[in-house]
Amino acid sequence: MAEFAELEAQDGVRMSWNIWPGTKTEANKCIVPTAVVYTPLKQLEVAVLPYSPLRCRSCRSTLNPFARADLVAKIWVCPLCFQRNHFPLHYAASLAEDNLPSELFPQCTTVEYGPPSSAPSGLSAPPSAPLQPPPVFLFVVDTCILEEEFGYLKTALTQAIALLSDGMSMVGLITFGTHVHVHELGFTHIPKSYVWKGSKEVTSKDQILDHLNFFIHNKSTMNAIPSVGVIGGEKDGLSAKSIGRFLLPASNCEFTFNLILEELQKDPWPVQADQRAARCTATALSVAAGLLGVCVPGSAARIMAFIGGPCTEGSGTIVSKYQSEPIRSHKDLNKDAAPYYHKAVKFYEGLAKQLVNQGHVLDLFACALDQVGVAEIKVAVERTGGLVVLSESFGHSVFKDSFKRVFEVGDYDLGLSFNGIFEVNCSKEVKIQGIIGPCASLDKNGALCSDTVVGQGKTTAWKMCGLDKATSICIFFNVVPKEVSGAGGQSTSNQFFFQFLTYYQHSSGQMRLRSTTLSRRWVDGPGSIEELAAGFDQEAAAVVLARLVSFKMETECLLHTCRMSLMQSVGWTDL
Repeated sequence: MAEFAELEAQDGVRMSWNIWPGTKTEANKCIVPTAVVYTPLKQLEVAVLPYSPLRCRSCRSTLNPFARADLVAKIWVCPLCFQRNHFPLHYAASLAEDNLPSELFPQCTTVEYGPPSSAPSGLSAPPSAPLQPPPVFLFVVDTCILEEEFGYLKTALTQAIALLSDGMSMVGLITFGTHVHVHELGFTHIPKSYVWKGSKEVTSKDQILDHLNFFIHNKSTMNAIPSVGVIGGEKDGLSAKSIGRFLLPASNCEFTFNLILEELQKDPWPVQADQRAARCTATALSVAAGLLGVCVPGSAARIMAFIGGPCTEGSGTIVSKYQSEPIRSHKDLNKDAAPYYHKAVKFYEGLAKQLVNQGHVLDLFACALDQVGVAEIKVAVERTGGLVVLSESFGHSVFKDSFKRVFEVGDYDLGLSFNGIFEVNCSKEVKIQGIIGPCASLDKNGALCSDTVVGQGKTTAWKMCGLDKATSICIFFNVVPKEVSGAGGQSTSNQFFFQFLTYYQHSSGQMRLRSTTLSRRWVDGPGSIEELAAGFDQEAAAVVLARLVSFKMETECLLHTCRMSLMQSVGWTDL
C-alpha cells in the first residue's frame, strides 16, 4: 500500500488496478471495475508554469514527460495519439539537452499553468490574463423558523460578513417565507427590498430584469436597453452601478448588511394551528439563480441556502400546508407514493441545468428536526459541486463550525475554487465509461467514449462549478483488449496513457490549468494473474465499489444486485 500512497502524493491519483488485463477474457474475470479516483486540486508540490500550455494539434493533450522529443528536428510526438508536433519558435530557439521545458522532466507528471507573465527567449511579452471578477456569495435565508433559531443564524451571517470583508468577495441577500425578498444592499438610506409572490414561477431573465427594475426609462438615471443580444452581466449591457444595487463587496456593505439583519423579523404571515408555514424555497432559489445569471454569468458565485423546514409553496413543494398530510418517507419514495416528489425533482433538475450553464454553485445548510427536502434538492447541489451541512439547529456546533470553515483563510482552509472544466484524454485502447462525482456532463462525445455508461458518460468533458482541495471524482474505464492472448489489434507496446486536464478559477482570481499525465501497462498470458494481483489497490477498490454501489442504489434500486457485486468482489480484497 505504501507505493500506492506515494503515487497519490505525487499526482493525486489512486487506481483500483495499477496493472490492467490485456485480453477480454481476463478483463471479464476482474469483478472490481478498472477505475481511477482523482483529486484534481489536491495539495501537491506542483510547479506553476507562467505560460500557456503546448498542446497536441490532434488530441489537444498537453506536452508531458512521456512525449518523445526530437531536439534536432524540433518536434515532439504525443504519446496518446502519436501525432508529430513542431515546437513553436520560442521553444525551438533555446531547446537543448541541458535546457528542456519543465513539462519534459520525468518528475513533472503533474504541472499547473498560470496566466502568462512574460515571454521566454527575449520575445515581446504577451498581455497578462486579466483577473476574473471576485467570487460572489448570495445568502438565501429562510424566515419561517423559530425566533431562537433566527438569532443563531443572524449571528453566523454577521461573522461570515466580517470574515469576507477582509477580501474583495461580493455578497447579496435574499430572504423568503410566504414571499421572496431581494434586498437592495446598495440603497443605504433605509432597508429596501423587491418582493416576489411565493407561488410565482421564474421562467426567464426578462422577469428578473423587469421585476428588479434594472432598466428604468428615466433620462436622468437611464440604463439603455440593448437592442439585440442576451442581457447578462456588465459585458452584455448591465452597468456596474446596476449590479451594485444587489451585489456589493462585503467591505463596502458590511454596515448595511448588518443593519438589515438586525431589523429582519420572522415571516409575519400568520400560520393556522393545523397548517405548516408557507415556505417558498424553490421560488427563492429560482430568483437567486436568475439574479446571478443576470449580474455575473460565467463568474465565480455561490448560492448559500439556509433552510429550516420543508417547502410548501411553489414548484418545489414537497408536502402540503396541512399537517394532517404527513411528509413523504423512504417507504413512500420506494413505493412511488410521494405525490410531490417527481415534480419537485424535475424542477431542481432544471435549476441544476441553469446553474451549470451559468457556472454557479448551490450550497445547502439545512438545520431542522423535521425533513427539509434534501432528497429533492440534492440533484442541484451534486451537479454544481456544492456543500451540504445537516444539523438539528443553527446553534449547533456542526453548523457553526462548518459554516465558518467555508470563509476561513490559512493552512486549513477549504481552498474553494470555481468554474472548473475537467477533461480526460487517453490512449485509443482505453475507453471512458463515465464519472461518478460532483460534476455535470458537457456532452462532448467522441471516439474515446465507451458504449457502456457508468455515472455521467458519453462525454470526455465535465463541468465542475465548485471544487476544493478535497474534491475527488471516480472515473471508470474499460480496455478495448485482444480477444485472446497474443492476438493483434493493440499497439506493439504494453503501455497506455491517461491525461487529466482541470481548467479552473483559483482562489486568487487567476484562471489555471492543471495537467496530470499517467502511464500504466497491461499484461496477458501465463503468470499475468500474479502481476494483476500485485497491482491491485485494496483501498482504492473499496472506494470505487462504495461509490458505484451508492450510485446504483440511488438510480437502479437493485439492492440485491449491489449486494451480489459486493459478495463477488470480496475475494479480491484478500489478495
